[in-house]
Order: sequence, then structure tokens, then C-alpha cells
Amino acid sequence: MSLLGPYVHNIDPIIGTIFGVHLWWYGLSYTLGFFNAFNFIDRRRRRLSLTEAQVYDLSILIAACVLIGGRAVEVVFYEWPFYRENLELIPALWLGGMASHGLLLGGLAAVWIFCRISGQPFLVMTDVLAAPASFILGAGRIGNFIDGQILGSVTTLPWGVKFPDAEGFRHPVVLYDGLKNLLIIPVLLLTAKRKLPPGFVTGLFLFLYSFLRIPVDVFREYPTSLLGLATGQALNIVMSVMGLALMTAVCGVPREGETEMRPVSCEGLKVDWRKPVFVSILFFCLIIPSDWTQDIPDRYGKRHRGLVHSALYPRLAQ
Repeated sequence: MSLLGPYVHNIDPIIGTIFGVHLWWYGLSYTLGFFNAFNFIDRRRRRLSLTEAQVYDLSILIAACVLIGGRAVEVVFYEWPFYRENLELIPALWLGGMASHGLLLGGLAAVWIFCRISGQPFLVMTDVLAAPASFILGAGRIGNFIDGQILGSVTTLPWGVKFPDAEGFRHPVVLYDGLKNLLIIPVLLLTAKRKLPPGFVTGLFLFLYSFLRIPVDVFREYPTSLLGLATGQALNIVMSVMGLALMTAVCGVPREGETEMRPVSCEGLKVDWRKPVFVSILFFCLIIPSDWTQDIPDRYGKRHRGLVHSALYPRLAQ
């Protein structure tokens, strides 16, 4: 982006096409984020008393639940009028449509499921995963920008961006949010080094992610509303309160006792099928485009007609 004047966005959101299947820069952000989370967990495997197989189990759960959660919130809170008429498209992640608040909820659900199965303390595990979660969200915002998605309000500032199919130069609001998410990471890592109660880092992450997003989203154009506010802003407020409540609640909780990681036996726990499943999810993420499913025909139909002119989804091709 030029520092001397507004920037005209002309980045092709597609990395390339293999056998008619498009690979998207936005989808690559998920691949990199999940791979980073796997490495982050694996480097701390012994401290967390996890086997190699459990590292894969947790990574697979995180990837799957993050995708499901992002899709679910998008469908329910952002695009229900569209999906109500196109129920068969709800699982079609390859046609776009993910919500960042849903990614967070999905990630928390994944850790909860894993901890219920393995007997590990939930808040200890979420504290460890707060920094990788912030990286995934930051990388995703960069993917949003490359895709030319999520519009900010019109601006005359020198860093305004002319997005495809949008009037005027606009705030690159996804870059604001992406930078915010990445700057949270060192704060979380430094906080984690202090002897704080389990759950404090998790609460801090939820609060910083959502509260700092409120001023960022002031510059965003939201097409939907919830509780009388822009949908994302309503979710930001709710999540900010949740983060503050969690930090407050755990402040008097000691670090000993039930919060200790439980040692596990390596017997009978092999990686076997887990590695190819995880790798398959990483490759699947590459075919996910950014933002609204209902925008796909208008946004990409002319440039990449193969995406929408499919016998499987004739209504999108109309």
C-alpha cells in the first residue's frame, strides 16, 4: 500500500487453480493458522503432559470446530435470510461465508471437548492456546484483505483503499483488525509467563480481542444488525463482558490442585490415521474463499466463472 496516496486493490484472491478447483489466499490463512497451532502445542507437549497422538487429536478438533463455529455464526447471525432459501449450501464452505466470532467459539468448544475426553484442565489449556488463536484471527484478516472483502467506510485519508465493486476509497478495516490481533500475541505471551490463575490469560484474550475491535468496527460497514446494534458490535460487547467476567472470577483461584496437568500413558496411543486427517484438513482449507456466500456470483462470477457455474449449485450461477 502506497504511503503517498490511496491504494487501488487489484490483488487476485485466487492463488491458482488445480483441476478446476480454486485455491484462495483467504483459505491459506486457515492452513497457516492451524499448522502454527499444531506446532505451538507440539513444542509444549511434554509440559502439557500430552502424547503425540493427543497433539494431533487436539489439533484436528480445533481445526474442525473452528470451521464449524465460523460457519454456524455466519449462517445464523449474518446470512440466515439467504441460507433459509438455500439450506443445501450451509455445509458448502468452498463457496465462502465465515464469521470470526464463530471461529473463537468453535475453538473454545474444541478445547472443551478435548479436555472432557482427556481429563486435562480446560482453563490451563485455553491459556496455552490463546496466542495461536490470535495468530489465526490475524492471518484470517490478512486473507480477507487480499480477497478484497469486508468494507470499511468511505475515507479521504491517504491510506484509503479502492476495493473491487465498491464505491470510493475506504478504510482498510480488516488490516486494522488484523494488526490488532497480531499485536495481542506478545501481550498474551508475556502475561502467560507470570504466575497468574488458570483462565486469566484466556479472559484477557477474549477481552482484548473484542474490546479493541469495538473502535475498529466503527469504521466498518455492517449489513446486518443484532440487539439494535451492528451484528459484530453486539457480539464484541458480549465477548468483552465475558472476558472481564472470567478474569475477575479466576483472580481468587489458587494455581494448585485440580488445575495441574494430568500425566498420560503413551501406550496404545498412536498417530496412525491422525496425521493424514490433519493434513487433509489443512489442504481443504485452501479452497475456502472469503466472506459472504451470496456475494460469490457478483464478486467472482465474471472473473472466475468456474466457481459458480456448477451443476451442483445452479441457483448461484443464475
